[in-house]
Amino acid sequence: MTFKNYFKNYPNEKGYFGEFGGSFIPPVLEEEMKRINEAYYSISKSHEFISELRSIRKHFQGRPTPVYYCNRLSEKYGGRIYLKREDLNHSGAHKLNHCMGEALLAKYMGKKKLIAETGAGQHGVALATAAAYFGLECEIHMGEVDIAKEHPNVMRMKILGATVVPVTHGLKTLKEAVDSAFQAYLQDPINTIYCIGSVVGPHPFPMMVREFQRVVGIEARDQFEEMTGELPDNIVACVGGGSNAMGIFSAFLDEKNIKLHGVEPAGKGIDKEGKHAATLSLGSPGVIHGFKCYLLQDKAGEPAPVYSVASGLDYPGVGPEHSMLKDLKRAEYHHINDQECIDAFFELSRLEGIIPALESSHAIAYAIKLAKANPKQSILVNLSGRGDKDLDYVIDTYGLPEDRKA
Repeated sequence: MTFKNYFKNYPNEKGYFGEFGGSFIPPVLEEEMKRINEAYYSISKSHEFISELRSIRKHFQGRPTPVYYCNRLSEKYGGRIYLKREDLNHSGAHKLNHCMGEALLAKYMGKKKLIAETGAGQHGVALATAAAYFGLECEIHMGEVDIAKEHPNVMRMKILGATVVPVTHGLKTLKEAVDSAFQAYLQDPINTIYCIGSVVGPHPFPMMVREFQRVVGIEARDQFEEMTGELPDNIVACVGGGSNAMGIFSAFLDEKNIKLHGVEPAGKGIDKEGKHAATLSLGSPGVIHGFKCYLLQDKAGEPAPVYSVASGLDYPGVGPEHSMLKDLKRAEYHHINDQECIDAFFELSRLEGIIPALESSHAIAYAIKLAKANPKQSILVNLSGRGDKDLDYVIDTYGLPEDRKA
């Protein structure tokens, strides 16, 4: 397969990335999805839309975010480890890149309300931020388990004016939050828009979110080449749904010598059913939330229970584009367990003065492994979010490293 005209060819007009993607939705939503798709294609190419989005990114989000060389981390583990600092994007993660784009689209379409799910709360905070910016209503659905784990982000959403809807059924985490948000959206698809939080869902959302996130890869490629005079040997990003990974992978897909590494949560062990979310490692093709992807399934073919220390990664499915890239062997997908994630969380904090989100800590943990095995290679990690939201949970659950040693 050639990647020369990749973005014109994928997805195809029906929303498929190879055999994955598509739109498996109730008839009541088909017409609305068609309207969203047509609006995106017409509006997103207009000078007015592009100019406004660029202005927002520069003057409100603080883009471009920098690329940073981890001197002490590289000295300790080998390799040359760099970070794309999406933790410095306004609201603390990459999520605002597509939330501002989706909210701007909603504004142009005359929508009055934004609805979404959130796991770690980063997408919820970003969407609440976008809603406040544009003067729109905002409703965020979040599992009760995640509400307890991510209290700071819950408060941020409420301060920004969003209504946070606790989800009390099932495992009370990300999958159930998506279910709940979809049901709320079905009640009034004319005046509301469901702003999906990753490169998942029915067409056109996987494409739209990828396109809004491509800014990460475009910036990172130029910045890295300016810093070093060359391109990186490896790109590393965590994968739940996979928006931050597609954002940075997108700029390097046509560079065959650059390895793309997606990192999933092994949780408490990939050999323990329901205690991980290693979808691309252990899943099989299936349909969830209106699209086809690799999916962790139970014996009845239903989405299986999943778990991760990082609330933003505990999803049984994954973006259809990642599913295709796995089958094409263009990207490799690995897994990091909870303890490796926590160790990386403290390593980056203490060696570089950067506290990463637990989601991003999975990518850091794998980058450390990669650096040990390839001490002469460069590694560019998408540091997708900052860890303020995780501080209370990490300390309450794991304590400080010195406390554990004592």
